[in-house]
Amino acid sequence: MATVKVKLRLSSVAGRTGTIFYQVTHRRATLQITTSIRLQPNEWDATREEVAVGVAERSIIQNRIDSDIALLKRIVKDLEESGATYSARDIIKRYKSPECHVLVLDFMQNQIRLMRNANRLGTALNYEKTMKNFAEFLGEVNLPFSAMTEQLIADYNAFLVQRGMVRNSISFYMRIMRAVYNKAVRQKLVEQSHPFTEVYTGIDRTRKRAVSESVISQLYNLKLTEGTPLALARDVFIFSYCTRGMAFVDIAYLKRENIQNGELCYARRKTGQLLSIRIEPSIQRIIDRYSSALSPYVFPILTSSETKEAYDEYQVAINNHNRLLRRLSKMLPTCCKLTSYTSRHSWAMAARNHNVPISVISQGMGHTSEQTTQIYLTMLENSVIDDANKGIIMSLVGSSTKEL
Repeated sequence: MATVKVKLRLSSVAGRTGTIFYQVTHRRATLQITTSIRLQPNEWDATREEVAVGVAERSIIQNRIDSDIALLKRIVKDLEESGATYSARDIIKRYKSPECHVLVLDFMQNQIRLMRNANRLGTALNYEKTMKNFAEFLGEVNLPFSAMTEQLIADYNAFLVQRGMVRNSISFYMRIMRAVYNKAVRQKLVEQSHPFTEVYTGIDRTRKRAVSESVISQLYNLKLTEGTPLALARDVFIFSYCTRGMAFVDIAYLKRENIQNGELCYARRKTGQLLSIRIEPSIQRIIDRYSSALSPYVFPILTSSETKEAYDEYQVAINNHNRLLRRLSKMLPTCCKLTSYTSRHSWAMAARNHNVPISVISQGMGHTSEQTTQIYLTMLENSVIDDANKGIIMSLVGSSTKEL
C-alpha cells in the first residue's frame, strides 16, 4: 500500500523559509506534492511531522496539513478497495482534481447567491453573517472541506467562546456551518466525518417571552393617539395575538389579496406552510383601521413590491417595531418586556391555559412539529406552579394535627 509523509524542504538561501511538501511512495516510485505552506526550520518538528508548538496560527496550518493527508489517505484507500492497479502518479492526479479541493468560503458564497436568487433573503443573510465570522476565524486561509475536521470545529468553537458569545449564539453559527458541510457531503465534495459531534448545536432555554392575558388586556386598552407609530406598533402586536401569534414578517408582507371570504389565507414565510384564519370582529377592526386602496399591503409597513427593496424595508421595520414595543412596555402598569416574539409566545401560553390541546396549538401556529410548540410551553408561569404548590401544602396542613 502507498505511504504518505509530510516533509519540509529547506531553502537554499540561509534565513529564508522552507516549503512543506507531501511525499507519496508506491511500488518503489516516490513523487512529491508541493504546498504553499512556508515555515522556518525551527517551526517544523520533523520527527513528529507536524508544525512545532508555539508557532503563530499553528492550529490553522496543522489543520490544513491534516486535511490534505486525510484526503490522500482516503484516495489510497479508495484505490486499494477498487482492486485496480494504480501508481503514485494516479494518487496525485486524483488529489489534484478540482472536486477534491472545493473551498468552504467559496462554496458558502455560491450557496448565498443561490438563496438570493430563490428569494430566501433571510437565510442568505444568516449564511453571509456566518461566512464572515468563519472567515475571520480562518484569517487569510480559505480551507477545503476536507479540512473541516473535528479539531478545526473545536478550535472554531473556542474562537467564538473567547469572543464572549453565549451558547445560543455559538450554536447559531455551528448549525449553519453544519448545514453547509452536510450539503457538501450530499454533493460528494467531502466524505462525512461528523466533525460537529463534540460541539453544541442545540437551543438553550431563554428567558420566558410570554406575558399574561391581563398584560395583553392592559396593552389593548392603552389610550394612544390614533395614527401615531406607537398606535401602529400596539395594533400590530394585538393583531398578531388575535391571529394565533402571526409572525411580524408575515404581518408585514400580508396583502389585501390574502383576505378571502372572511378569512386570512397566507403562507408562512419561514416554512411555506399554508394557514387560514377566520377574521373575528376585533381583527377586522384593526384591518379597517389601516387598509388602503393605494397600497397592496394590509399594514403600512412595506411600500415596495420588489423583493430586495421590500426585504430591506422589512429589516428596518422589525427593528423599529421592537424599539416602539420597548416604549409601550414602559407605559404599562405591569413590569414586562414586549418584543415582536411576545405576542406569539403569549398566544401559545394563553391557549394552553385555556386547555387547548398541544396538537391544536401546534397547527394553529403553523409549526411543522409539536416538538417546536413544546419550546413555547416548557416554562410554566411561576404563579401557576406556586398555586399548585400552595394547594399541595394546604392539603398537607389540612390533614395534619400539627401546624407547619
